[in-house]
Amino acid sequence: MNKHADVLEMTEPHAEPDMRAPARGRRTLNLALQGGGAHGAFAWGVLDRLLEEDKLSFDGVVATSAGAMNATVLAYGLVEGGRRGAQKALANFWRRVSHASAFSPLQPSLLDRATGQRSLEFSPAFMMFDMVTRLMSPYQFNPMNFNPLRGVLEQSVDLDAVRAARCSLKLNICATNVRTGKIKVFANDEISIDAIMASACLPFLFQAVEIDGEAYWDGGYMGNPAIFPLIYSCGTPDVLVVHINPIERTELPHSAMEILNRINEISFNSSLLREMRAIAFVTKLIDSEAGKNLDLKRIFVHGVSDDETMRKLSVSSKLNADWGALTDLRDRGRAKADEWIEANYNHIGKRSTVDIHQAYL
Repeated sequence: MNKHADVLEMTEPHAEPDMRAPARGRRTLNLALQGGGAHGAFAWGVLDRLLEEDKLSFDGVVATSAGAMNATVLAYGLVEGGRRGAQKALANFWRRVSHASAFSPLQPSLLDRATGQRSLEFSPAFMMFDMVTRLMSPYQFNPMNFNPLRGVLEQSVDLDAVRAARCSLKLNICATNVRTGKIKVFANDEISIDAIMASACLPFLFQAVEIDGEAYWDGGYMGNPAIFPLIYSCGTPDVLVVHINPIERTELPHSAMEILNRINEISFNSSLLREMRAIAFVTKLIDSEAGKNLDLKRIFVHGVSDDETMRKLSVSSKLNADWGALTDLRDRGRAKADEWIEANYNHIGKRSTVDIHQAYL
């Protein structure tokens, strides 16, 4: 039996697009997908909704961690079955993630479920896990370097199809080189299971992934995600950033877990903020008298997010792959993407729909 065969016949169908809606002109986007563990199901929902727009196509995608998994599954699905195949491949992948998590001791307790926040904070197994990861390295508490997501990926994608010339989507997967501290971007012809696992390798949870003699950690430390690969390799000027990690939080974190989570959010967003500053600078230069004679590329920035929801979710919920939690995030992603499409579709290729200075600077 083909290990990539469809295993999700029970996936809830989504309503077909309203044929009475006004026809849209053809548009092309680049995608930038952030990481965030199980919160990556929000990006699944965004992609699922975007794929319903038959006149919307994708030039390139850059992604990190859970975003890298979404991006690779998207590319595989597009090759094997077009946009409907991509929807099915993404649904299959997240169903497999949920199935794999069912065998994990990290399950929500009854008290966790009662709060409705999808956290694991009252789970005895999570409390023990959190303590162990603070006192020991993954080389000590996980010497065999077991990661169930590797098996899920191997079942979900055929990377030969992604690496083949018939895959028109320009794929860019970000990881952090442990030795140099620099970002490494794996393109289509370099994509491997190791490269994807490297992009999602949190150093407190998993051993560094070695590829060609170099060790890599999660790409979020140097690019969550990086935008420059899309600027250099794609002709399309529009970049849609699918946000998972809130940039701003109004409440001061107090608990050790909240503080660590906020440190990670700030760290993982810092590279994106730097690139947005650069894009804002170049845009201002293009619009100035001095920039008229310079060969500079204008970038249009767009964004889909649900910070109100993400701010309410605890860091432990990133490890909660309960199917109900995943599909709720998927549905929120679909809803936010639908709002963005209705408000901004006709602006693609014409202008940014995000005020870079207000949102990022």
